[in-house]
Amino acid sequence: MDCVNHTWTQTFILAGFTTTGILRPLAFLGTLCIYLLTLAGNLFIIVLVHTDSGLSTPMYFFISVLSFLELWYVSTTVPTLLHTLLQGRSPIPSVACFIQLYIFHSLGMTECYLLGVMALDRYLAICRPLHYHALMSRQVQVWLAGSTWVAGFSAALVPASLTGILPYCLKEVAHYFCDLAPLMRLACVDTSWHARIHGAVIGVATGCNFVLIIGLYVGILRAVLKLPSAASRAKAFSTCSSHMTVVALFYASAFTVYVGSPGSRPEGTDKLIALVYALLTPFLNPIIYTLRNKEVKEAVRRLTDRVKTNLRGP
Repeated sequence: MDCVNHTWTQTFILAGFTTTGILRPLAFLGTLCIYLLTLAGNLFIIVLVHTDSGLSTPMYFFISVLSFLELWYVSTTVPTLLHTLLQGRSPIPSVACFIQLYIFHSLGMTECYLLGVMALDRYLAICRPLHYHALMSRQVQVWLAGSTWVAGFSAALVPASLTGILPYCLKEVAHYFCDLAPLMRLACVDTSWHARIHGAVIGVATGCNFVLIIGLYVGILRAVLKLPSAASRAKAFSTCSSHMTVVALFYASAFTVYVGSPGSRPEGTDKLIALVYALLTPFLNPIIYTLRNKEVKEAVRRLTDRVKTNLRGP
């Protein structure tokens, strides 16, 4: 077989999920509903944070940044998922495939860093309350948020570029979007070295952030346990519970796919796990941050009252 690098001229085929009969339209409609609700939920959080003065704190600023990221994150893969559910095996130009690969991993790495910044924010708020507003000024907030995007899009260059220069002899990607492991299986050459580099880059980035988050929460736990009353301890824990839930969902699925050994998992498992961090987590994040947060509920009530007042007119 001629293994000259045709990466930038060929078309890949996304296999998607094997659905037949009535399951195909049901899966399409279910995914479409979740996608639209995800967009609406994250947009609602962004609007709420930027229109309600009661949410003008660093914590809610970072939550709005996370919601903005989730809008792009979910929109990177779900359209191709919907297309494969509706049409079955779908062609995708190689250029679009590698752009999707890069953007998806850039946003994933950005979210990884952003979750670390959000943990730092909670640590400073609970462990350094007297200096919190000075340490987490608006300028610092913007700098930290911007740094997560720069770091995420920079780190993703390594796995995306190494995958993009591989010579490909096969076309069918056993996934519903272009991801590292399914693409490397199509290469004409041995990709074990590439897989080790990918694992090292992604593993170090996610691992270091995870260790940072754990360390910060150990400090938070120590500070909370020293609080004098049960009510103050409960309030402190409540400000962290939503973030800890999101961290658990994101890291559990990401570590399973990108840090483990792809060959040790049954075929098709990666696609199912990918649904957790690429579709389910962005869908659940707005719910987690609203249903379990008293301040957000009060902001929603104030916004609702303002809308009703405006509709009634003078």
